[in-house]
Amino acid sequence: MLIQTLAAAATTAAPQNKFGFVEALQAGGFIAYATVSILGIMSFGSFYILFTKFFEQQKIMRQGRDVGTSFWKAPSLRDGANKMDKNSAWRQLVDDGLAAEDQHGKMTDSMEAHDWLHGSLARSEASINARLAGGLPFLATVGATSPFIGLFGTVVGIYRALIAIGLAGSASIDKVAGPVGEALIMTALGLLVAVPAVLAYNWLQARNKRIAENLNGFSTDILANINSKGAVRPAAIAPAKSAAPAAAAPIKK
Repeated sequence: MLIQTLAAAATTAAPQNKFGFVEALQAGGFIAYATVSILGIMSFGSFYILFTKFFEQQKIMRQGRDVGTSFWKAPSLRDGANKMDKNSAWRQLVDDGLAAEDQHGKMTDSMEAHDWLHGSLARSEASINARLAGGLPFLATVGATSPFIGLFGTVVGIYRALIAIGLAGSASIDKVAGPVGEALIMTALGLLVAVPAVLAYNWLQARNKRIAENLNGFSTDILANINSKGAVRPAAIAPAKSAAPAAAAPIKK
């Protein structure tokens, strides 16, 4: 009984924390809840785009590695395209190149086949790159605006601290600790949302550039193969020519 009484007395005497995160939101009211909600949505969207674009890039890179091992070993572009996934970006380039070749034969003007094929493949590359860049503007927007959204919460918190000082007539710590703490929390949340978004944007953008370079090289190989009627293939894939036997030295008599 004595122990319970002492424990209850210690609990009653212990100071209560009135300056936690939840308490700061409750003190901030609607503006604090709205600011945190907006930053939470931005953070969730940033990580969703990061993971979805990462897996999409990984799939394209894996399919690009298969191009060198299986596609160029096929006897023709059509046979090689049939070995690829239907939704592959690499197959899209092959299909668009073959379609452009078929369409050129139906033209009645004097447009060169090289120009028509090059334009068609460039248009196909642009559509793939645009699809890869989807979602990156959202990351850039989050990285640029979330600190200012947090700053808005900071300004509101400082304003509430000034009001508390004016009503109390003195800048006592118990009057300003809550609003100032709320202001600092909003600043930290804004930075916490912005930094991962900026890092994700730069990282995904760099990977997209590498994929675009590989797609451009593959497009050039397709253009050369079509224009040469299948004679030109990548140097690393082309079969090595057997060396001609050395001529026998004449026998001296």
